[in-house]
Amino acid sequence: MRVHAELHEARAVPTEVIVATPGIGRTADDWAVLQAQLAENYSLAAWDLPGHGQSPVPDDLSEYTRDRAIDDLDDVTAWTGATAPVMLGHSLGGYLTMAWAVARSSHAPEARPDAISPKALVLMATGPGFRDDEKRDAWNARSRRNAHRFGVPPQAAELNCQEDSIVIERIPQLNVPTLVLVGSEDRPDIAGGCGYLAKKMPNATLVTIDGGDHLMHEHPDHSALIADQIRAFLVEL
Repeated sequence: MRVHAELHEARAVPTEVIVATPGIGRTADDWAVLQAQLAENYSLAAWDLPGHGQSPVPDDLSEYTRDRAIDDLDDVTAWTGATAPVMLGHSLGGYLTMAWAVARSSHAPEARPDAISPKALVLMATGPGFRDDEKRDAWNARSRRNAHRFGVPPQAAELNCQEDSIVIERIPQLNVPTLVLVGSEDRPDIAGGCGYLAKKMPNATLVTIDGGDHLMHEHPDHSALIADQIRAFLVEL
């Protein structure tokens, strides 16, 4: 496994494993508050994307593609030993989590033969990408310009770029129980993306966290509300 990952074991057994993927410029440490609030019943695996935190920083741009990140997520998930994990993703991590799940869908021609399939998805402050080529190109150009704002090396900003519309095209066939979380104070485009997911995914529920911003899971008060929503969602499953 080429990336840095951490597994925080639950205090109670038996337990479920949550695999948490952060957003661009964020690290495994971002999940510390939420992990502590879920630790009674759930183990949580957190990892650093390439070019982030304690993961390696390769120079080759091909090491920062969506499919390469899906390979990393494969490795992290297998490393936990969970065969039916709960997949949690924030921002870019939510998009990568959807891409990972789509690659396991029976509707994907290139579906990966793998014993691991998600029990559920928790998608936070994220969206499915763009169908329109011009909008996608504009997003990619903005992502590359903003590498310094993300606090990552220029090549790592490629992780935030989108090559195609495969995720937005296939999520309507992704029949996995899904909890979509968005903060009431997040940007309108993020709220719109979350609303789109709830509308188009056949088994999705949208919950708005009052007062939450884009990094709401790092704030104790808001993360407590998020933890409550995740617990209720998983207990209902």
